[in-house]
Amino acid sequence: MEGKMKVAVMTGAKKMEWVERNIPQPQKGELLIKLEYVGVCGSDLHFYEAGRLGNWVPDGPLVLGHEPGGIVEEVGEDVKGFEKGDRIAIEPGVPCGVCEMCKKGFYNLCPDMSFMAIPKERDGVFSDYCVHPANMCYKLPENVDTMEGALIEPLSVGFHAAKIAEAEIGQSAVVLGCGCIGLVTIMVLKARGIQEIYAVDVIDKRLEKAKEVGAKEAFNAKEINIEEFVKTLPGGGVDLVFETAGSEFTTRQSAKLIKNGGRVVLVGMCAEPEVVVDIGSLSAKEGDLKTIFRYRNLYPAAIKVVSEGTIPLKSIVSHVFDFKDVIEGVAYNVEHKEDVIKAVIKY
Repeated sequence: MEGKMKVAVMTGAKKMEWVERNIPQPQKGELLIKLEYVGVCGSDLHFYEAGRLGNWVPDGPLVLGHEPGGIVEEVGEDVKGFEKGDRIAIEPGVPCGVCEMCKKGFYNLCPDMSFMAIPKERDGVFSDYCVHPANMCYKLPENVDTMEGALIEPLSVGFHAAKIAEAEIGQSAVVLGCGCIGLVTIMVLKARGIQEIYAVDVIDKRLEKAKEVGAKEAFNAKEINIEEFVKTLPGGGVDLVFETAGSEFTTRQSAKLIKNGGRVVLVGMCAEPEVVVDIGSLSAKEGDLKTIFRYRNLYPAAIKVVSEGTIPLKSIVSHVFDFKDVIEGVAYNVEHKEDVIKAVIKY
């Protein structure tokens, strides 16, 4: 397919501009995809707001956006199982497939990972089209649309967090932070049979949504001290704590909330790479500290549960911006954090 496409490019902190590029051509094993929806992720906003994310610092223009759903426009050579018009979810990371981590199935830890919207890896998808290896694309069932296809990416993070936590029916949990990742974590915990989920945030709109998607109780941290509350629970804490806010305060707090022998899972990524963790509280409880990095081998299962109606994925979307307004939409996310739960870009 010949022609030009519009691309929104980040050129520095709080700077995005439109450029025109050639529509890319699918190579061997690739698909050309017409994008329909792309989620706006917290990491996109970190890059936009601070010009960096942890240790990742762009060394030039960077296209953001890594939560894509779209339609196959062209099929590259040697691709089987896809045809023009297929509706798909795109897993944004492309591992090498041959290293030790990939061969063990831990491909999210591939040292040669090429992930969308990461400097020196690959551009994101705030663009009309993209090309992507077909083996990291997944066809969507008839009853799953491409907006849900885009949201499979954050849902997979929640899936992976619950899996690493070994969350199971009968446990109790605190989820710190009720943005998109906190909410999908709550939904996955609920689907795993956990009824006793306590959600914590400082934004009432997010707390209301947390209760809607499965939290037993939701606490505004400005009004209620969650540390005091969990002391009133049997065992003086919960089995599992998920830190999804990516804030130093909640990271430090997390170990104080587990009962003896409990488990903390750090899901959120702090803007700064070095943060304080309360190892004293953790050790005194012989607590388990787990970290996660993205997800692996989860897209098919995540798509299946959405198709089955187990997880009401669309319910977390609060704002939809047209692609022509993507620059204003990203800025709105940063400037109105109290209003936006999850934004998606519609093409």
